[in-house]
Amino acid sequence: MDSVKRHKDLAYTNESLYLFGNGDGGGGPLRDMLERMRRMENLDGLPKVKQAHPREFYEHVESTSKDLVAWKGELYFELHRGTYTSQAKNKLWNRQSEFVLRDVELLSTIAHTKDRQGFRYPSDELTRLWKLVCLNQFHDVIPGSSINMVYRDSDKIYKDVFDSAEKLRLRALDTIYGELPPLVASGDSGFAVLNTTSWMRTSIIAVPTPLAPTFTRQANADSLPVQVCDDGVVLAIAANVPGYAAQAIEPTTDGSARFVPVRAYASKTDSSYVLENRHVRVTIDSNGQITSYYDHAAKRELVATAGNVFELYDDVPDYWDAWDIEIYSLEKYQTLTSGTVSISQEGPLVASLELKLDISEHSKLTQRISLSAISARLDFDTEVDWHENRKCLKASFAWDILSDVATYETQFGVVQRPTHRNTSWDIAKFEVCAHKFADLSEFGYGVALLNDCKYGHATLGNKMSLSLLRAPKAPDEHCDMGMHRFRYAVYPHAGSFNESNVVQEAYQFNVPLQILPYDMSALLGGGRELPLAQPCFSISGARNVVLDTVKLAEDDGNSFIVRMYEAYGGHARALLTTRLPADAVHKVNILEERVDDGAELSWMSHSKTVEVVFKPFEIVTLKFTF
Repeated sequence: MDSVKRHKDLAYTNESLYLFGNGDGGGGPLRDMLERMRRMENLDGLPKVKQAHPREFYEHVESTSKDLVAWKGELYFELHRGTYTSQAKNKLWNRQSEFVLRDVELLSTIAHTKDRQGFRYPSDELTRLWKLVCLNQFHDVIPGSSINMVYRDSDKIYKDVFDSAEKLRLRALDTIYGELPPLVASGDSGFAVLNTTSWMRTSIIAVPTPLAPTFTRQANADSLPVQVCDDGVVLAIAANVPGYAAQAIEPTTDGSARFVPVRAYASKTDSSYVLENRHVRVTIDSNGQITSYYDHAAKRELVATAGNVFELYDDVPDYWDAWDIEIYSLEKYQTLTSGTVSISQEGPLVASLELKLDISEHSKLTQRISLSAISARLDFDTEVDWHENRKCLKASFAWDILSDVATYETQFGVVQRPTHRNTSWDIAKFEVCAHKFADLSEFGYGVALLNDCKYGHATLGNKMSLSLLRAPKAPDEHCDMGMHRFRYAVYPHAGSFNESNVVQEAYQFNVPLQILPYDMSALLGGGRELPLAQPCFSISGARNVVLDTVKLAEDDGNSFIVRMYEAYGGHARALLTTRLPADAVHKVNILEERVDDGAELSWMSHSKTVEVVFKPFEIVTLKFTF
């Protein structure tokens, strides 16, 4: 009867779906429940009840109802906001495992198409690993609301995933680059990097240790840009690496096109420090707070009051420690101001400051704040020794940007949420979930806050916050105690979010270029082309389309799957070209079943190019047969 009273759509249909079972963790029905349902099937005074498949219910409602109400936007759950942050290491490994397996699928597909006789695509092992990742995405593991024993198990599971995935990755690379010897120190050795995103990119990379001395000596002789860090790591530029392709990096490779060194220096007017390149000038005080972020090209100051402000909140929920963050906690916090800053690296490729900050008597934070010579992005590489009791650590940024909404990434798209608290619904969104980024943009300009493992966000007015760590004491009294390492970044951009490349930048922040462990000297000296020097896949005509997944088809060893999506909320017409073997292509659904949506794919077999039309946020899956 209670379910009847809660039925809000009686004007449109007199039927509703009722889910039942034991507990809230997916438990099935008990014997008593089934007996109770049998007695209620046709009992006077109660609504008629029957068991049925959900598909039967929806098909019946669709055929018998009228004027059904539609809901646009997210169904925001006004509870359990702490689950975006609790058990931070588990969330880090979840993010990393998803990207690791994505790369393994890509490389294994390339290896399979190159050597179908000698290389067997590891379908069974990949399925096992994906099931382990999905197991840890189950309620209550990934929310961070399980008992301590669960996370001891998940630690072992993730280790299995990473170790097994690395073996699969190296096996696929050995098939692709099998004729090349392992990377060793040599007077004329080069190495190669692999870009597993679908667009060209330029990055600062660490030279493999065996090549560091030779690389430094040769580069210095030719006045090429390299940087030797205090720990002996040698940095170089990997310039214009094509998407889904590899590129050789030699000691004589000139990646210095339009290169202007980045600098780190002490301010002449106060105790602040400055990081500056040709894009931006960032001023940071002794507490690691950004007091100025000036864009040279736009000629505008981005900071309203301060950025990278660490705030320590009292975090004592009414009921469920690991699950909840309460709105009243936002009124009870302290700004952390007991830090010291020093110059760590002075350039020319990367300039860094090191912040040491006391969070409390028990917890310490060390952070490297870095600006490279090639980007306006400011990176924060953070280590925290965390030993708190019911506290929440946030980093906040107040920008000189005016917008009623902020944009947050979700899976295969974004969602916009208010930056004000006009209504109760707005107020409830004081802590929201996002994946790799949140963005605050006005006409002509915006700033994105990127991360590599954090999911709890908030934007109120012009202030963006990222929840870093919590310290709940139930159901795991040891939750998040100990050492943590994570990264986040600030990425200013011209144009609004829809005109930006924030989605691509967030991918690059999470998916670094891979260093290939092979000696390229014999290959390059002989004039032969580097395997994968030409992009395996390329997209043209639609910068708002992201190619996310390449894998072998589940039921067909002669086909591979390519999954793309429209990332910004607009229409697109993209040309996808592949250099892998392909004779035909057709559209399939997420289950890899062929679909006919009335739109014929335009397949140009001579160039192995297909034209794909996208609706806003549409996911398109293609099956190539070879």
